[in-house]
This record gives sequence, C-alpha cells and structure tokens, in this order.
Amino acid sequence: MEKELLVTPAPKFYIKGQDALEAMLAACEKATKTIDLEQYIFENDTIGLRFIEILRKKSQNGVKVRVLCDAVGSWFLYNSNLPAAMRADGIEVRFFNAVSPWRIHNIFSWFFRDHRKILVIDQKIGFTGGVGIRDDIFTWRDTNVEVHNEIVGEMLATFNILWTQVENRHIVSRLRKARQYARGFQFVTNSPYFRKRFLYFNVIDALRSARQYAYLTTPYFVPDARLTRVLKLAVRRGVDVRLIVPKNTIEPFVGLAMHSYYEGMLRAGVKIFEYDACFLHAKTIVIDDEWATMGSFNLDSLSFLYNYEANIISTDQTFIQSLKKHFLDDLHSAPEITFDSWLERPLIQKLQEMCLMPFRGFF
Repeated sequence: MEKELLVTPAPKFYIKGQDALEAMLAACEKATKTIDLEQYIFENDTIGLRFIEILRKKSQNGVKVRVLCDAVGSWFLYNSNLPAAMRADGIEVRFFNAVSPWRIHNIFSWFFRDHRKILVIDQKIGFTGGVGIRDDIFTWRDTNVEVHNEIVGEMLATFNILWTQVENRHIVSRLRKARQYARGFQFVTNSPYFRKRFLYFNVIDALRSARQYAYLTTPYFVPDARLTRVLKLAVRRGVDVRLIVPKNTIEPFVGLAMHSYYEGMLRAGVKIFEYDACFLHAKTIVIDDEWATMGSFNLDSLSFLYNYEANIISTDQTFIQSLKKHFLDDLHSAPEITFDSWLERPLIQKLQEMCLMPFRGFF
C-alpha cells in the first residue's frame, strides 16, 4: 500500500483585522494539545472575552494553554481580575515587563515592550502579523498570515525564549541567538540588546540590494538616519521606492513626527501614498520579486531600538507575490502625495512638525 503524501498548505493571508481574528479563534477552538499565544494588545473587551472564553474552555478540557502579553499594551487586562480567573482554570499567564510609573529608577520600564504577535496551535499551525486582540482592530486594514511549514517550530522556539525570560529573567536567554530555517522562510526577531537587531539589519541589507523596486507599507514611518540614507540611495540607483502609510494616525504626535520626514523623502524621489479607506496597520516590504517580509515590525524608532519584534522573511514566490498584490491593490485606496502639494500644507502644521523634530527618536 502506497504511503499517503502529506501536502503542506500554502501560507494563508488575512488582510482585514476581523478575518484574522476569526481565523485565530477558529484555530484555538480546534486545538487538541497546546495553545501558545503572545500578544502586545490583548483587551478584555468583546473580542478579548471571546478569546478568553475559548482558552478557558480548552484548558478545562486538557489543552495546555500559555498566554504571554505585554503589560503596557494589555494594560486593562493586566489590571483586571481576569488573569487570576484564567490561572484558576489552568491557563499559564505571564505579563512582560510590568511598569512602575511611580519609581524614577524604573521610568524606562515604559520602553522595551513585547510588540510581537504569535499564536501557535498544537505546535503545527502558526499565526503572526500585525493584528492585536481588541474590538476596533476588526475594522483595520492589516496583514496576518497562517502558516503550517517548518517555520512554526521557529515561532514556538521564539515564544519559549521570551516566556522563560519573563519568568526567570536569565541573562543567557537574552543573549541566545535565534535559530533560523532556510527553506524559503525565516522567522527573524529584533530585540533591544547589543547585536540582537537581526530584523532591522535584514531589512537594511535587503533595501541596499534592491535594483528594481521596493514596496513598503507601514502604519508608522519614523526612520533613523541609516534607513533614510538607504532609501534615498536606492532611488538614486533607479529603484522605484514606494511607501504606503495611513492618511490618519491614531496618535497625533506620531503623525506629526511622520510628516516631518515626508519633504525630504519626496525631494529625494521616494513616492508616498496615504491609505484612506480605513486605518492602515499592515507592516510589509516587498523587493524585486525576490524578497519579502511581514510581521510586527514598524519602520520607527520603537521597533528599531526598544521593542521585541518578529517577522517572517521569505524568498518563496507565493509569499512574495501575495504581498506584492496586496500592495498594488492598496494603491487604489491611497492617493499619492506630490512634492508640490506637500509644500502647500498649512504653516501651522509645518511649525508643529519642526517643534517635534528633536523628539522623533522616541517615536
């Protein structure tokens, strides 16, 4: 009798917050052995309570459930009685980097956040991207992916490292280099430690190698000097550099910080498009039909220097072409900002941007 061939499903993308969250809930409902969930945002609102209900039920039925949340991003859950109720049902719950705002020596606890989004079911199915667990995220344009290949093991290993660090605060776990699979997919992390900014330098190296195009989508564009230089040099080489950002940001000061970079980018030849169909929260980069990445990593100082981040990087053509199609489709809802029109914006806006320039490194 011939052996049945096991076909690994192709990555499945979700470009709406609601679709991603519903798929994650359905996967949790089907779990039979383990659920490992890591989130920056986990609210105790309607969608959050749906997750908690399923997690508690699965734990009661013998599934091992671990939940790792950021203490700031999941502030209201952290300060509620729900974690205690979840633990009473056998769920292991940990919060990353609890803050102490009244202690001067611990003021930097507001930085160094766990911004990653990871869900692994039965050690076989993985979800990652930009989607957090909160009601308003239902309406956002975001990018999440469901994977079933070897990279799920790396996602789980990444989860385990931070899970152990939160409990033991062991310095060795912070210095351990992430393993990477090389079958067209890698799960690459970024951490606020010396020589641990793997994802940042992967992005920089990929942009330096671009020869035809570089398509970037990000909700927060506050580049450092290196990224600014790399993008401008790419345009000089003849690379078609296009950037999609949201027309309206959730944080006004972040919006001003972003806008303060536009004139320099436009003058250099970078094309900027503002997505206006809804809030854009996707974080993707596609280069030359050869390289692509998506995940939690924003193009801002918080992701570069202060946050724990994780992205899938891929040279797989299905993965690349899917993200490229998403980008080109989004252009239909993203009018281009021209250099001349940008110069005509109100004087008060220009003054506000100038005042914010000295503080851009904190966004």
